[in-house]
Amino acid sequence: MVSSQVAAPMPVAQDPGVRGGVPGAGGPIAGLTGTESAFFTRSRDTFQEVDGVAQGLGPRMNLDQCSGCHTQPAVGGTSPFVNPQVAFAHKDGGTDFVPSFINANGPVREARFVRNPDGTADGGVHDLFTITGRTGATGCTLAQPDFATQLANNNVIFRIPTPVFGAGLIEQIPDSTILANMSSNASQKGALGIRGHANFDATGRTVTGISNNNGNDGTIARFGWKAQNKSLLLFSGEAYNVEQGITNELFQTERDETPSCQFATVPNSITDTTAPAALDAISDIEKFGFFMRFLAPPTPSPDTPGGAASIANGKSLFSSIGCALCHTPTLTTGNSAVAALRNQPANLFSDVLVHDMGDGLADGVSQGQAGPREFRSAPLWGLGQRIFFLHDGRTSDLLQAIQAHSSTGSEANGVIGNFNRLPESKKQDLLNFLRSL
Repeated sequence: MVSSQVAAPMPVAQDPGVRGGVPGAGGPIAGLTGTESAFFTRSRDTFQEVDGVAQGLGPRMNLDQCSGCHTQPAVGGTSPFVNPQVAFAHKDGGTDFVPSFINANGPVREARFVRNPDGTADGGVHDLFTITGRTGATGCTLAQPDFATQLANNNVIFRIPTPVFGAGLIEQIPDSTILANMSSNASQKGALGIRGHANFDATGRTVTGISNNNGNDGTIARFGWKAQNKSLLLFSGEAYNVEQGITNELFQTERDETPSCQFATVPNSITDTTAPAALDAISDIEKFGFFMRFLAPPTPSPDTPGGAASIANGKSLFSSIGCALCHTPTLTTGNSAVAALRNQPANLFSDVLVHDMGDGLADGVSQGQAGPREFRSAPLWGLGQRIFFLHDGRTSDLLQAIQAHSSTGSEANGVIGNFNRLPESKKQDLLNFLRSL
């Protein structure tokens, strides 16, 4: 009698999960001068400060400190697992309710309304909380937005914090480098249906794909989910105002000017012209800019998860199936005034362009030249230690996030098709590579 053996089924590829161990990010970039290092340290402290009503918090806000949103796996990262917004609803006597889409186990979210009541485009942030009832806000009574009605009307979309590791390198990538990369590998991109564009006004230009450029000066914006912010200073000023309600030198108007809810002079944070030293004089948003500018990029793991051979195989597959056509592994900075940022490789895994991601990821919001279905190729460095994925944090499963790139009209459909045709073992290698970053 001849015995028969049935081969064991091939293991199904799965997300290895958040890479453990020491955070691969959070420190200063190598090569800073002593003075620059001092700016980094002081600015990091300011990034972690907790603001209250006396410092200009509110009247409407999402949280009271930058590092509350940007803390995984270290200060400067993205949403933590334990969502500080839940406790913040009642902090210092606050009387706010916690919206249904804010969960104790994350992610930290901001809410935007797609449309105004008259049907015109909105797209702006509608802050979750108010200063009503909080210490220092006597006499202020504000209602939170009617999120329940807006949710029922399918009028709410979400964004989670973007990590800012290595942001100074991204800031220093010349527009010419971005545009040259955009025009490269045209036949491969065309075969896969990849277009992409920088976020900017392309009138009069012939480009392959698009960048989200600033409409006034034509330069390429590069920060935020839709590459809507052109510099770290603008990114800082807007976030301070929108997320914490704190006015500053760039955003000087309170987001709610109810007279009984004004408790600090405007703008709340400005340059102190009487201070004896620069570090004491510069405003909070300038410090935020210095912190992000001098923050080192994440350090990838050479062998975790899956081992060095699997990671190397995954890296090769990342290029061969087309992922690297949008998630460009390396771009080089230009002649930066900061020597530590000058002519340096930025291993960001992004082309800094916005791409049409189809109906499945569309949020209905336009920002600059980035349309309702378009998003920046998110930099993947540091992905191994992220908990939540995609612009709205809809999943913590990396494999699900990859599959979500494919939907009607998405530029990524061809690449995801290539991924889906891989044997499970090779899919696992690619997942291991991504979690090593």
